[in-house]
Amino acid sequence: MTASSSAFPAAGSIPIDTVTGDPVVRVDAGATVVEIANAMVADNIGAVVVGDDDPPTALVSERDIVRVVAAGRDVAAVRAADVASTTLVWCDADATVDEVATRMMDRYIRHILVERDGALVGIVSARDLLGVYSADAEPTIG
Repeated sequence: MTASSSAFPAAGSIPIDTVTGDPVVRVDAGATVVEIANAMVADNIGAVVVGDDDPPTALVSERDIVRVVAAGRDVAAVRAADVASTTLVWCDADATVDEVATRMMDRYIRHILVERDGALVGIVSARDLLGVYSADAEPTIG
């Protein structure tokens, strides 16, 4: 039986809130890049929300940290507020995986914030979406 003929919906039609399982990790605006990296490693994630604002206004991702390192800046001195992205991209919790994947590709981003009734309920990464799509793919043996 193929994925399209099974009783389960195709991966792309699954609501995105089924992918947001882990709690959102937050760091203080004064946290250093080293502290942010440690939080990402401890929680095995690629982005953290900066501050306790609801809705959030800033996000630091792995890419932001790489930019700091590549520029030769002192990771123990650079603060979250100095490197955080403030142009956040959101989706509704009821959006489908396909809709979110398309929005991420259109904006060339790897993380999108998920909201329900105006409240942050999670962050979805490109890696999360890849996991959904790969679970739906039929395995081939070569």
